[in-house]
Amino acid sequence: MTDTPPGASTRGRIDYIAEENSPRFRELKRTHRSFVFPLSAFFLVWYFVYVLLAGFAKDFMSQPVIGDINVGLLIGLGQFVTTFGITLWYVSFANNKLDPKSAAIREDLENQEARA
Repeated sequence: MTDTPPGASTRGRIDYIAEENSPRFRELKRTHRSFVFPLSAFFLVWYFVYVLLAGFAKDFMSQPVIGDINVGLLIGLGQFVTTFGITLWYVSFANNKLDPKSAAIREDLENQEARA
């Protein structure tokens, strides 16, 4: 935080460092990270498996499944499906778990600012 010049008003000043260290904000970060980090790790592994298969298992990836559709194409399309699925899952998670907590923090800070 910056120092307040002498004679300047401190009205509306919020100690954001203290808020960042508060238990409720740490809980919000923990909730977010407990969802995002494992899901990100899963997706990166899934993506790199696809890339490695495409590079080193060409016979497997070129196996036909239905007509001209092969395993590589299905796994590649699965990447898109997975991306959309993860996005929808995260939006639902954020709406149900993160947004209520962050809204409560924001409301308290706005009230604190209004009282100052």
